[in-house]
Amino acid sequence: MNPRLIIDMQKLTHNARFLVELCDKFGISIAAVTKVFCAAQPVVEALAALPIKYMADSRLENIAAYPAGISQQTMLLRLPMPSAAHEVVSTCDISLNSEMVTLGKLAEAAKSQGKTHGIILMIDLGDLREGIFHDKTDKIRQAAEFVLSQKSLRLEGFGTNLTCFGAVLPTAQNLTTLSDICYTMSKEFETRIPIVSGGNTSSLYLLENGQMPRGINNLRFGEAIARGVEAAYGRPFPGLQQDVVTLCAEIIEIAEKPSYPQGEININAFGEKAVFQDRGIRKRAILAIGRQDTDYEGLIPLAQGVEVVGASSDHLIVDISDAEPLAVGDSLTFSLSYGGILTGFTSKYVDKIYK
Repeated sequence: MNPRLIIDMQKLTHNARFLVELCDKFGISIAAVTKVFCAAQPVVEALAALPIKYMADSRLENIAAYPAGISQQTMLLRLPMPSAAHEVVSTCDISLNSEMVTLGKLAEAAKSQGKTHGIILMIDLGDLREGIFHDKTDKIRQAAEFVLSQKSLRLEGFGTNLTCFGAVLPTAQNLTTLSDICYTMSKEFETRIPIVSGGNTSSLYLLENGQMPRGINNLRFGEAIARGVEAAYGRPFPGLQQDVVTLCAEIIEIAEKPSYPQGEININAFGEKAVFQDRGIRKRAILAIGRQDTDYEGLIPLAQGVEVVGASSDHLIVDISDAEPLAVGDSLTFSLSYGGILTGFTSKYVDKIYK
């Protein structure tokens, strides 16, 4: 049997509904991010049935695969490639942007299609991923002015992304900077700007602590739905369900072997300098899953006494010396990190079971 992701649809729906209701108390809309699920149809349909305002993904292919007739506006999270401007406009209602060249291409594409395409201008608050850097006021103004000057574009708002690259935490201070930029541009151009999108699941803890600036009115949630955590500190978030997605894989070998490799050691198949601890002879199991299918470093065994040792492309090695007796053909179940869920859904070698 292939390794398989088991998706608990009741937990998933609970988490999405809880987040909608929580954010609604603060006047915040949510974008349900389907990227981690590769926009799997059962997940998208479940989320689309809830009072969620936006459905969002980083991949055009995923958004294009959304079921026809969903009521939510669709949002492209990754900055558009200029070469894909026509496809972006035909597929999405809104896209996140920072480059003038791309805005020009989107304006042309939208005009040629007789559409008005929504633009969220991204502001880099210090995480150093995408966005116009927050102190470059002239560039922010230039981008906003261009969007407002184009009949085929609509300035939906301003947004930011935090923690994903530079691990910079969302705070009341830096999100207030975003809110202030939006307010300044709104006043300067005498226009209403609907969206101030204050980040992703890592911003969730600010709601818990009552520290979310009042100007923030949108958040983009993927990990909170998939794992029931806030991503700033990696803690389970009160009211959310964990283990929405678990992984099962079959044991294909059990043997007692040295815990330290024998022979001259250099680098492994991934170019890494391997580090081992000599713990003597240990009972180890090999499972039929590997790095091509999941992020092994983010796997947490649900059975007592099982410890993940490492993985190659196709094999996961676990120590079962302290576990209950296991046999070849048995399966082990794991909780997963965000990366583990993402790679699991991406791998065609992992089955997806919805319950």
